[in-house]
Amino acid sequence: DLAELDQVFRGAWLWSSRRWNLYYFKRADYLGPTELPLDEAVRRRVAAEIGRRPEGPIRLLTTLRSWGIGFNPVSFYYCFDAEGEELVAVLAEITNTPWGERHTYVLTPDAEAAGLPHHLRARFAKDFHVSPFHPMEQEYQWTLGVPGQYLGIAMRNLEGSQRVFDASLTLRRVELTPANLRRSALRHPVQPLVALLLIYLHALILWLKRVPFHPHPAKKKRTAPKPP
Repeated sequence: DLAELDQVFRGAWLWSSRRWNLYYFKRADYLGPTELPLDEAVRRRVAAEIGRRPEGPIRLLTTLRSWGIGFNPVSFYYCFDAEGEELVAVLAEITNTPWGERHTYVLTPDAEAAGLPHHLRARFAKDFHVSPFHPMEQEYQWTLGVPGQYLGIAMRNLEGSQRVFDASLTLRRVELTPANLRRSALRHPVQPLVALLLIYLHALILWLKRVPFHPHPAKKKRTAPKPP
């Protein structure tokens, strides 16, 4: 919960939300200008996209900056109503590498997920370059669980009716106590670096397999020949 940041890290001397530390919630790593509180930046973006401002808790699924290294392929902001019961929207903040660009998608619950209680399901057009091995002419189909004792996320890339990529994540809720934070640091000391290395390793494997390469759209525009 973004409203509990300072409270969560109290008593955990390796963690901080206000200053540099080995494990650091750095405001500049996330949506909006640094002078604007993150929860307010999220509320404004969601309101601009869907015409409804979420007034309740905002719960963030992310990876903290570790040992000075910060990278999140995607961070999810779960936005609730004033009573904290109804999920109003999920804002997904995407960061690509090596470009370091950011993009957001705002997803809302709809009738399509009626058969999946406590889930949000959405299918929408891709409009942000993430991987040179995935063209822009794709759609995403995401199924996002609502935070509870367990949380599941499934992300699928589609080209027409053909499934071309799947990624999923299943998490179990653990209380953010100093002891649990220490255990997390021992198990995953530099998680952002690990994520980056795995992304580049996978890219190398795909390149060696001669998977078609799709340059960044901005680069394609710069190199396109001028009409006569």
